[in-house]
Amino acid sequence: MTRTIKLLLKSILLPFLFIFSGCSESIKTTESQVNVVFILADDMGWNQVKYHNITGYYDTPNIDKISLEGMQFTNAYSAAPVCTPARASIMTGKYPARLHLTDYLPGNPYPYAKLKTEKQSENGLPLNEITLGELFKEQGYVTGHFGKWHLNKDKNYKLGRPGDPGSQGFDDVLSTVKPEITADPNKDPHHVKEITDRTISFIEKNKEEPFFAYVSHHVVHRPIMENKDLINSYKTKPNSESKVNNPIMGAMIERMDRSIGRILNKLEELNLSENTIIIFFSDNGGFKYYQDQAPLRGGKAMVFEGGIRVPLVIKWPGMIKPGTVSEFPVISNDFFPTLADIIGADYDKKSIDGNSLTTILKGGSKIDREAIYWHYPHYHRQGYKPSGAIRMGDYKLIEWYERTAYGEEHQVDLFNIKDDISENSNLADEKPELAKKMLDKLHKWLNDVGAQQMKVNPNYNFEKQYLPELEWPAGKDFEYLDMQHPNKQ
Repeated sequence: MTRTIKLLLKSILLPFLFIFSGCSESIKTTESQVNVVFILADDMGWNQVKYHNITGYYDTPNIDKISLEGMQFTNAYSAAPVCTPARASIMTGKYPARLHLTDYLPGNPYPYAKLKTEKQSENGLPLNEITLGELFKEQGYVTGHFGKWHLNKDKNYKLGRPGDPGSQGFDDVLSTVKPEITADPNKDPHHVKEITDRTISFIEKNKEEPFFAYVSHHVVHRPIMENKDLINSYKTKPNSESKVNNPIMGAMIERMDRSIGRILNKLEELNLSENTIIIFFSDNGGFKYYQDQAPLRGGKAMVFEGGIRVPLVIKWPGMIKPGTVSEFPVISNDFFPTLADIIGADYDKKSIDGNSLTTILKGGSKIDREAIYWHYPHYHRQGYKPSGAIRMGDYKLIEWYERTAYGEEHQVDLFNIKDDISENSNLADEKPELAKKMLDKLHKWLNDVGAQQMKVNPNYNFEKQYLPELEWPAGKDFEYLDMQHPNKQ
């Protein structure tokens, strides 16, 4: 079936497909088809899993179990430092820059900033893009999406609406949104139990069929809130006042980890563990205001390591040697081609930016790839200024778009990530030839993918430059952040 026909079916015939989908003949499957459970955390920092052993503060025994029984990636990256573009890259295998979906939806323009960004896709992930849901569905899998979507123009999800998960290849759908700041922290405001219950029900219902479950949590996205007793248990832990530790986030993560344990136990109970791949990943780095990402620099909405390097573990029984560690840099674009290869699905390799990781998963040390890239042409309350980045081997270069556009000095930073994980030592002046080579390669990539570029803003206003066009809800969010921050309680 051509992509044009798929788009037609999605946009015109979708409501009818939902009504009559039970009448269609399913694709024949075999018992050898492996199930996949993809668990995605929201804004969870690289240093918030216990297996990285940074402080040992956060309790993640079930995520650690996946790591011990599979492979952990110490240099895993999201393709973007914020939600929507990261999730788009997971679903499609493409860089957000290629999709013209580089900021969260609906975004928040800064009309008086130094630079102006071309408007990204307002309707979310284009319907003609082939998603992981569709990839699995075409191979005869039953597909389920449970939790946060954030790839449509808004969050007014409803059955059959184009752009929501049901139109992008998912059979069983539960779409949830983050809580209001006034939500009751004792009533599972981030829907952890609801998402988990629905996932387990999906697994039980489809235990005789190959299935793909996309389990997309809201933890630990703001507003951060949890049960008071659980928070207090973290407040009494050693070093709870450290900037890298946050009792509220610790409580939230523990609840999510317990839910992951429930899913693992259900797979074991149904004798599905040995035929199920488990993936745990975070969509981007953590919110630095709440919790320092040290030893990484920066946080969410920044192309420093704290905004883009994230935890990743994969368990594939019989293929991945338990307890293995990969230091090879991988990125969220890689999930699509990796899973396609595993389930034997055909896809247009020329249109995909990711690389299959099956060689690494089966014991290889690396794949044939010279560089990975980032493009964040936006302003953000949590972030630094608009920037792009490239990592080649042990080196990473960041270009600051304002300085380039205005012909200012120090347009790039260059770091040896292997020796300087905290990005403290800028080597741009020390290694000018390498900096130029990497900058030229970054610019070529931006051109090749048709990235939307920033331009000098004729309405630039020095006094108003950091004021967004849209205010946060009722102007209370920063007050709420202060109230929620563990060091302010």
